Amino acid sequence: MADKRRVLTPEALAMMDSIARAGSFAAAAREMGKVPSALTYSVRQLEDALDVLLFDRRSRQAELTAAGQELLVEGRRLLQEMDAVANRVRRIATGWESELTIAIDDAIARRALFDLMEAFYQLPVDDSAGAALGPPTRLKLRVEVLSGTWEALLSGQADLAIGTTDQPPGASVFCELLGDMEMVFCVAPHHPLARETGVLSAATIAQHRIIAVADSARTLAPMTVGVMPGQEVLTVPSMATKLEALMRGLGCGSLPVSMVRRHIEAGRLVAPPTYQEKRIFPMHYAWRNTGQRPAKALAWWLSQLQSGATRKALLEQHEGLLL
Repeated sequence: MADKRRVLTPEALAMMDSIARAGSFAAAAREMGKVPSALTYSVRQLEDALDVLLFDRRSRQAELTAAGQELLVEGRRLLQEMDAVANRVRRIATGWESELTIAIDDAIARRALFDLMEAFYQLPVDDSAGAALGPPTRLKLRVEVLSGTWEALLSGQADLAIGTTDQPPGASVFCELLGDMEMVFCVAPHHPLARETGVLSAATIAQHRIIAVADSARTLAPMTVGVMPGQEVLTVPSMATKLEALMRGLGCGSLPVSMVRRHIEAGRLVAPPTYQEKRIFPMHYAWRNTGQRPAKALAWWLSQLQSGATRKALLEQHEGLLL
């Protein structure tokens, strides 16, 4: 047990992460400023202490075994937890977080979000000499899709998640309603579905390619919305990419009304009636329940989210900013 604890250090776990990301011992060594033989020796120490093979020696690349993959996943989780402990210590000491990470769903309006960030940086915070400065907290923004927003929060990679679905069962988080987001089915004017008459049935829509934004979750079960069995799918990485694909007539799909309204009004998209009635999706915001009061930066963001005008803006203010 002592040998295992001695070799399972944060440095060793970070080394495994570097090798996996770089794809080879040589590339990881360059990244870490070491020679490849030093990494090979450290990996062998890990393997001897754990009595497992972590890398497939038959491969020319740094290919993980099943045991190595498990160590990588758990190691990354442990490193995140260590970082969370360090951040928590600093929060207790200063009252301000050293960093606040906000994960937003890709459907959240950027204009409203940047308005909030601008207001945050303008907060008057006095230093020890009495000079007025902004908050010492560094903001970090992550853009996620569907389950990826929850994953960022639950894994400790984010402190606040804006634009989540309903609260996962058993999750130790606080979750509040942000508001309802209305989605509209649309296609380009030259798309075949734009020439159909009457209400589009599910069978008619299923005959055409749908454009879907990929769920950014890696460990949670990914979500798929609006795709019918057997329907051809074009998967894209973001709402902005989906909007571009729709306007080019590459497929059909749904986007928030506030995101496509000006394009429909300008004739770049059309919204034919479908078999589905108005599609409303409740959106939420959430933060982890640590058992303590939120530190100053998170508390400020939560206070802003209590405003109905702010919540509405985050769902609707897509105009005036590039997607």
